[in-house]
Amino acid sequence: QVQLVESGGGLVQAGGSLRLSCAASGSIFTINAMGWYRQAPGKQRELVAGITTGSSQNYADSVKGRFTISRDNAKNTVYLQMNSLKPEDTAVYYCHAAIADWSRRSGNYWGQGTQVTVSS
Repeated sequence: QVQLVESGGGLVQAGGSLRLSCAASGSIFTINAMGWYRQAPGKQRELVAGITTGSSQNYADSVKGRFTISRDNAKNTVYLQMNSLKPEDTAVYYCHAAIADWSRRSGNYWGQGTQVTVSS
């Protein structure tokens, strides 16, 4: 079994910072792309940032210049550093990873979600 466990959400004032972490564990052979998504109330889940195995990154326009995604392959962990937070960043944030297990079966895995609330 493969699990993704997130941490680091919380309540912060506008202009503040938070760092999210997501650690993968279990029968992992290799982790390919990793990323962070978010879903605000009444809205669809959207991609916030993604990172490849070679650490190429892509970001939603709304977070460019404020958020930074990174990964530590030795720890099977992906991070999201969020700076200059705005009230519109309020959402549940989910990490995602494309993982092949020891049976070489590939699948898309999701974390349980962590709430980020930005007060004005």
